[in-house]
Amino acid sequence: MQHAIPVDQLGPNGQTMADAVAACVHCGFCLAACPTYKVLGEEMDSPRGRIILMRDVLQGSLTAEEAAPYLDRCLGCVGCVTACPSGVKYGELITAYRAYVEPRRTRPAMDRLTRRLALETLPYPGRFRAAAMLGKLARPFKGALPGQLAAMLALLPEDIPLKSEPLADMYPAIGTRRARVALLAGCVQQVLAPQINRATIQVLTAHGVEVIIPKGQGCCGALGMHIGDAEGARRLAERNLHAFPRDVDAVVSNTAGCGSAMKEYELLFRGAPLEAIARAFAHRVRDVSEFLDELGPRAMRPLPQPLRVAYHDACHLAHAQGVWGAPRRLLKAIPNLTLVEIPEGETCCGSAGTYNIEHPDIADRLGERKAHGILATGAEAVATGNIGCLVQIRTHLKRAGRPLPVMHAMEILAQALGAAA
Repeated sequence: MQHAIPVDQLGPNGQTMADAVAACVHCGFCLAACPTYKVLGEEMDSPRGRIILMRDVLQGSLTAEEAAPYLDRCLGCVGCVTACPSGVKYGELITAYRAYVEPRRTRPAMDRLTRRLALETLPYPGRFRAAAMLGKLARPFKGALPGQLAAMLALLPEDIPLKSEPLADMYPAIGTRRARVALLAGCVQQVLAPQINRATIQVLTAHGVEVIIPKGQGCCGALGMHIGDAEGARRLAERNLHAFPRDVDAVVSNTAGCGSAMKEYELLFRGAPLEAIARAFAHRVRDVSEFLDELGPRAMRPLPQPLRVAYHDACHLAHAQGVWGAPRRLLKAIPNLTLVEIPEGETCCGSAGTYNIEHPDIADRLGERKAHGILATGAEAVATGNIGCLVQIRTHLKRAGRPLPVMHAMEILAQALGAAA
């Protein structure tokens, strides 16, 4: 695509944005892969249309406010990257574009409030737990609240743990040590589903992996990266760059959005003094399923009863990180488990960070579509690799009247290893 983008005026990622725009050849393969295009059917709500809009804003022929409605509706799922035959790095483009444009535009008051609430609570487990408990008390009154705030309350699970036991600094490998990793504990997941970290640790140690929980770690910065708060994301990411040891075989994540964000730390720190350190850190990041698949899984025990499981591809694991086969191979290795594919399985469920709060109408349509696809498989349970997807899918299965168990893949593996997940 031809452009007149003034690269030298757009900061350290100016060339990245210009290269992505130039790589697009208008072929349209991305349209069928785009969730918002599937739902809305508008060219400007497709990746091809959004690339044109970003080009026009960056070269000064369109204002950011004029393009905003369409670009804000992008989930950032990067399904288009998987579909693109030209190798357009749309994920890098939309992340860099939002980081450049967000400080230069003015949002409506409700948008600013919603985003500030998210940025000041979700990355901090203590704050988020307190906010979630207050939210549960306010849920009976959600009909009187603005749409975005009501959407926040509607997504809160009924059974939020009052507290979770703190993780130890280190968990030794069981048997001969095969590897040593540092685990990102996450933020939202610690509050809504702390058992996922426990299951992850149980599975890793059972495979001969020593697990370190670095002190001083915090949120990976994914939320800020997704919504254009690059400065806030860098502050959080820098904390992790200093907290995580370098003498480990991998930095392991069990949340797709977090793993994807950490693998993009080089983009986040481009042109900054920590760029080289961020690049080295990013190269060590592995999703837990990816790491176990590379390590080689041990034999699993049969599940007590046959179980038919639908596997949901989290966008930031499959599309963003390219991890498709690893979780499937791990789950298929469990005796008595039958893994089934979901129709339109490659399509986003509508979670996408805080998208289901900021755009609940579109997110609900995608969540309903995903729930119907899952139910069509006849599955008895759902497995995924991302806490946001887990909450979104659980919510929409319940709304469909079929509240199936929705679990992280590590929870199922822990059961198969004989661990009390």
